[in-house]
Amino acid sequence: MTRRNVAIALVFVALLGLSSYAAYWYGTRHGSPASQPADVAAPGGDHIDPKTGRRVLYWHDPMVPGQKFDRPGKSPFMDMQLVPVYADEAGAEGTVSIDPRVVQNLGVRTAEVSKGTLSSKIEAVGNVAYNERELVLVQARVGGFVERLHVRAPLERVKKGQPLVDLVAPDWVAAQEEYLALRRMQGGDPALVAAARQRMMLVGLHEEAIARLEKTGEVSTRATLYAPASGVVAELAVREGMTVMAGTPLFRINSLSSVWLNAEVPAVEAGSLKPGQPVEAKSAAHPGAVFKGRINALLPQVSQTTRTVIARIEIANPEGRLVPGMFVTVDLSPGARKDRLLVPSEAVIQTGTRSVAVLALDDGRFKPVDVETGAETGGQTEILKGLDAGQKVVVSGQFLIDSEANLKGVMTRLQGEGAAKASAPSGPTHRGEGKVVAIGPAETTLAHGPIPSLQWGAMTMGFRNPKGGLPKEIAVGDSVSFQVRQAQDGQFELAEIHKAPK
Repeated sequence: MTRRNVAIALVFVALLGLSSYAAYWYGTRHGSPASQPADVAAPGGDHIDPKTGRRVLYWHDPMVPGQKFDRPGKSPFMDMQLVPVYADEAGAEGTVSIDPRVVQNLGVRTAEVSKGTLSSKIEAVGNVAYNERELVLVQARVGGFVERLHVRAPLERVKKGQPLVDLVAPDWVAAQEEYLALRRMQGGDPALVAAARQRMMLVGLHEEAIARLEKTGEVSTRATLYAPASGVVAELAVREGMTVMAGTPLFRINSLSSVWLNAEVPAVEAGSLKPGQPVEAKSAAHPGAVFKGRINALLPQVSQTTRTVIARIEIANPEGRLVPGMFVTVDLSPGARKDRLLVPSEAVIQTGTRSVAVLALDDGRFKPVDVETGAETGGQTEILKGLDAGQKVVVSGQFLIDSEANLKGVMTRLQGEGAAKASAPSGPTHRGEGKVVAIGPAETTLAHGPIPSLQWGAMTMGFRNPKGGLPKEIAVGDSVSFQVRQAQDGQFELAEIHKAPK
């Protein structure tokens, strides 16, 4: 064979190989789904696989899972056949299907969402203080001299009506003599006598001293001041021999029939407390004794160092066992909350931005749902939104189910990121012409001719609807001209679609 013949043979082999490659490349780029078989229903109906008898929802290319096709055939993206997605595999929206044997191996446990009561236990340390509302001051109403003290030391207990101090006061003598003089006058005016008697009371004479004056007619140069209430002499500001002026405080008496407890409550828990709420207190000084009271007020101030709010509690103390300065333990637990949805606390997954519970459905299906939680105590969490009574939630193994859900994109749909972000336009638009086969709420199926800019041959496929929806005049069977573009998730959407002129 001559060199010329060898060269011609080599060129022929090269051309043959190039044409084979070109045919292969054209087939991969221009291949279209096969014609719809007779045993497959029309678009919008039920597609039954003749080999398995299972219902097919759609076909897709696993490398471009976002693009759905309504019939089998060759993928326009890769050199492979489209893969069917069966109804029994897809499950309901947002659900994850797991083989029952796998569920058993994972040790998945469930609990029922139930209604019940939830009591929050709030304990604090309270400091006993005087009830300032029962404070009584004893003052001198006129100037005079302290002749005798009946109570000589602070913090002595006194009873109502007990004598406190004897005073000598010239103004008292003048008031008594004036009263007696008016009574002795013949034809004295009764109104003047009554006024003189009232003056003796105003200068501080006790009712017993006035009665004795009326009975004996003898003027007393001294008078006794009595305790107006029972309690403790918290302050003693007078001694024997002192000269006192009108208005001078002599005694400060605090009652112990009721006391205040100033309990420091964390500011984050103060919101669950209300004035009038019943509380209980216990003291180590009186083992077994329970002191009952009510929250009087929540003081409108937060401590900058301890971040606590003072709850002022009024407690009955008829036996006087609680004294100022004593520390007690206070149970501030609010009343039980009735008719609340409760789940075990371990059933709630805290992601940092939201709370998720995994619903256990039948046939090994699970569905993550967003929940809004309330109070939590005793291993129970209050559910404010997201669940209903009687539903079952996963309390163990839900993290594995949650991971499976993430793999299938369920959590992305729950977060609502999908539609707006995935449908964001990416790349240029491509023009084509075809016929409307089916119209859905989110997708329109077109049987279109070749689209050279995409290197597509004629095929039938679905496109995501435009953002504003299809024009009202577009209907199934219409011939249309359209423009499509590829979104960030790989799916193609209709940028424009118009009814073709007849």
